[in-house]
Amino acid sequence: IVFPGKPPTKFGFKRVQKRTRKRFDPNQLDLFSTPSGNVLHLPKTIGCFEEALLLDERGDPKAVDAYWTAISQGDCVDDAYCNLGILESQQGRTAKAFDCFTKSLKADPRHFETHYNLANQYFETGDLVLARVHYEIAAEIQPGYPNTQFNLGLVHALDGEFGRAVEAFTRYRDMAPKKEIDKVVDLLSGLKQTLATQG
Repeated sequence: IVFPGKPPTKFGFKRVQKRTRKRFDPNQLDLFSTPSGNVLHLPKTIGCFEEALLLDERGDPKAVDAYWTAISQGDCVDDAYCNLGILESQQGRTAKAFDCFTKSLKADPRHFETHYNLANQYFETGDLVLARVHYEIAAEIQPGYPNTQFNLGLVHALDGEFGRAVEAFTRYRDMAPKKEIDKVVDLLSGLKQTLATQG
């Protein structure tokens, strides 16, 4: 397929972010509300994974060692391996990236970010079959993430499955923020014209 204008690029890797804390049940007594009077503020501590994530977000090379520390201490092992896989991929160490992603899936076989990132890794190495499989798994786990549909649309288009590409790009268009929709409008138009001439 010849894409109109500049060929589109897939969306990149997705780092695991901080875990959100559970909200209190309104029917329970809030033991952590601030009482009147003097309050003693104790220093906050963060886990090994969160420390590694902070370093990673700042681009600090110490993030790699911090993720390994989190893994060795059993702190968010699946998340740490996933983010470590992204760092390995960015350094061009493809085999190590695959190793980290598969170890993340061993810790949690339904880890969304890992399936998505593993799909990206397969896409970059040219294995569109495995890229498609992992994008589809990621879409099953978290159907509301639009970038999965966009990348899946690219895989289908490159495989010559234009009808399936139109379906994926249409799902992306329906989910994506308005400012992102422009990148898919021309793709959809070109694919629909290709389908019309084939059919």
